[in-house]
Amino acid sequence: MRIDIITVHPPLLDSPFNHSIVKRAVQKQLVEINVIDLRQYGLPPNRKVDDYAFGGGAGMVMMIEPIANCINDLKKERAYDEIIYMAPDGEQLTQAHCNQFSTLKNIIVLCGHYKGIDERIREHIITKEISIGDYVLSGGELPAAVMCDAIIRLLPGVLNDETSALSDSFQDGLVSPPTYTRPAEYNGWTVPDILLSGHLKKIDDWKHEQSILRTKLKRPNL
Repeated sequence: MRIDIITVHPPLLDSPFNHSIVKRAVQKQLVEINVIDLRQYGLPPNRKVDDYAFGGGAGMVMMIEPIANCINDLKKERAYDEIIYMAPDGEQLTQAHCNQFSTLKNIIVLCGHYKGIDERIREHIITKEISIGDYVLSGGELPAAVMCDAIIRLLPGVLNDETSALSDSFQDGLVSPPTYTRPAEYNGWTVPDILLSGHLKKIDDWKHEQSILRTKLKRPNL
């Protein structure tokens, strides 16, 4: 899988992609992540990528030309399955989105900044708009990192135990059951006996029941 991320602040993405599971996925060549500095496509003389909004109002807007030129250059090299814009008013990111995106070969992720991007980009170039929540951040870099992490961990070979992702919260519309590890007793607090029984069928049934109860309690909207 290849992910091309367009941003005006590339250093914001250094840490998320250089540690832990995502780093190992890159090292295994299971995913290729390219962070593209939009200012390379900025207009002369100072690589300008933003301008004042028509009609007035506070804040700057990312210009159409640098974004269009960047995406057109990328599309000359390969076909893209999705061109995703990280937008506060986009579709709320779900596990179902991540499952779908993980099956794609090439995607572009556009990170907004300032007061957003020229609407014509959204109307004519973007194929999907994604939000990670009903709040506004300084830019789309952190949401892009969140989405990419959620996608990459689903790629075959990324996790040591590929069944791990299948038991994550939201994969089956439920949150995960509680988990425990050693010691079996600490400060008088004990692990449920069923988990120590060795009876796999009963353990699986208990976990499913706990998932249902937790979902009703913590996420009744599901």
